[in-house]
Amino acid sequence: MRERLQERKCRKEKAAKKLQERLQERDQRKEIAQNGLSILVSGNRLQKYSGQRILRRRVRIMIDIRNLSKSYNKGQVKAVDGLNLKVNRGELFGFLGPNGAGKTTTIKMIVGLLNPDTGSIAIDGTDIAKEPIEAKRKMGYVPDEPVLYERLTGLEYLNFMADVYRVPASVRKERIERYLDMFNLKDAAADLIKSYSHGMRQKTALAGALLHDPKLWILDEPMVGLDPKSAHLLKNQMREHCDKGNTVFFSTHVLEVAEKLCDRVGIIHKGKLIAIGAIDELRHGDQKDSLEKIFLELTDQ
Repeated sequence: MRERLQERKCRKEKAAKKLQERLQERDQRKEIAQNGLSILVSGNRLQKYSGQRILRRRVRIMIDIRNLSKSYNKGQVKAVDGLNLKVNRGELFGFLGPNGAGKTTTIKMIVGLLNPDTGSIAIDGTDIAKEPIEAKRKMGYVPDEPVLYERLTGLEYLNFMADVYRVPASVRKERIERYLDMFNLKDAAADLIKSYSHGMRQKTALAGALLHDPKLWILDEPMVGLDPKSAHLLKNQMREHCDKGNTVFFSTHVLEVAEKLCDRVGIIHKGKLIAIGAIDELRHGDQKDSLEKIFLELTDQ
């Protein structure tokens, strides 16, 4: 009799505990709706993090790179060597490395400009090799040295890019005007691109790549050639894009920008990923270490 009573009591306690957890989860969801708290995908249950973010354990992967390799000069130069990397949705990811480390080669394989020797790349679940068009619809890419159609005006080029990505007329004009204004290109929109400076071409390429509002931005040295105001606005746009649950993957040599802006960084050296994580994780508890110091220690080996 006592055992039955004890068993019944345990069942009641478990049921009460589950009910309490559900009520807490409901209240947290209400708080998200009321206060507009940003969400980071990373847990089975909703938990408070630093009073500002809600974490979940199940992560949706935006970029999934597995065993990626690429060689040049008939296999004598290993540009990328067995790279494995996952970048999550909602993440601003910095891809760092010295000159010749394999950053641009990796990026060109991600966007489908180069075929890997081995390995696979999936963009939001879509294999770039098997479904290249569908994968490319999900991304906007700006190379380190953009090549534009010089005999088009800036406005013609942006409309051409909108046609390529099938941007609807209902939003096209507003988006073009927004980026022209953001990058201070309105006065030059009717001029031929061949008359543009390097910085103006960089800004035009950025605007064209972002017009279709892709889930994934892939930017190779995006700050090069930008004036301070445009660079500041672009960094804000990158952060806002990720806060909406999208992803930015960018390479840079400006380590201070990566340190302040990124949720995580990955450091590639001689074709191999030698470090990955949040800045605090890479410091290993020493809060005085800058990203520059960590970078130099890792790549000088």
